[in-house]
Amino acid sequence: MPELPEVEVVRRGLETWVCGRTVARVEVLHPRAVRRHPAGAADFAARLTGQRLGPARRRGKYLWLPLETAGLSVLAHLGMSGQLLVQPEGAPDEKHLRVRVGFADDVATELRFVDQRTFGGLSLHDTVPDSDDGLPDVIAHIARDPLDPAFDDAAFHTALRRRRTTVKRALLDQSLISGVGNIYADEALWRSRLHYDRPTATLTRPRTAELLTHIREVMNEALAVGGTSFDSLYVNVNGESGYFDRSLDAYGREDEPCRRCGTPMRRRPWMNRSSYFCPRCQRPPRV
Repeated sequence: MPELPEVEVVRRGLETWVCGRTVARVEVLHPRAVRRHPAGAADFAARLTGQRLGPARRRGKYLWLPLETAGLSVLAHLGMSGQLLVQPEGAPDEKHLRVRVGFADDVATELRFVDQRTFGGLSLHDTVPDSDDGLPDVIAHIARDPLDPAFDDAAFHTALRRRRTTVKRALLDQSLISGVGNIYADEALWRSRLHYDRPTATLTRPRTAELLTHIREVMNEALAVGGTSFDSLYVNVNGESGYFDRSLDAYGREDEPCRRCGTPMRRRPWMNRSSYFCPRCQRPPRV
C-alpha cells in the first residue's frame, strides 16, 4: 500500500494539474470506486459536477480536494493499486479505469481514477467545522504526519510511552502518527538501530527524537526520487514510477549484507507482513 512519500508525490501532481479547475462532468465506470459515498454513484457525480477544486491536501496516506463553495471535500484513498492520473482528453482508456473527471476550461486534460484491485476509492464528505484546510470529517481521527509542520514531537513521545506496545506497531498506528507504513518503518528502525519489537515504554526522549529524525530523513529522500515503486501500480499523476526502492537499506534485503556491518539481513513474519532487520545492529529486546 502506498505510504506518505508516494501519496505526497500524487498530491503535488494534483496541485499542479487539477487544483483551481471547475468540474464539468463526472463519469463513474465502476460503482465500487465510489462505495464509500453512501448516496451512490449518481449522487457523487451530480454533487461534484460544477464545483471548483481547491488546493490538494494530505494527511498521512489520505488525499483530499476541498470544494470551494460546498463545504465538502473529495476524499481519495489509493488502497493497494489506486492511481490518480492526468491524461489528455481522448487518450485510450486504461484497462482498470473506474472514474473519469472532465473540466470546464481550455486545458485538454482530464483526471482519471484507475484501480486494478478496487480497494481504493473516491467519496464526498463534509469538512470538519472551522477547518482551514477542508479536512473531511471521516478522517479527523487520523494523526498528523511527521512532515507536517504542526506535528508535535513532545506529544508524540508522551503518547508513545503510554501506548505500552512495541515500536513498529506504534509507528503503523495511524491514530498516533500517520503516513508511516511497513517499508519506511523498517528503514527508519534500521537507521535508528532499533529492533521492531522494542517496547515503546523503554524509549527515552532522545531515542524518540532520533527515531523521528530518521523517519523524516527517509521520507524526504524517498520524496526526492518520486517514492518507492516495486511494480507499475505505484505511479505519479503522469504515470511515472519512483526509484527509492534502489536505495532501501532494510526492506526487501533478506540475506543481503547489512550496509553498516555486513551481517546478512533477516526477514521475520510480522502481523501478516514481513519485518526486515539486521540481527547485529538491531538486537532484539531481552525477554
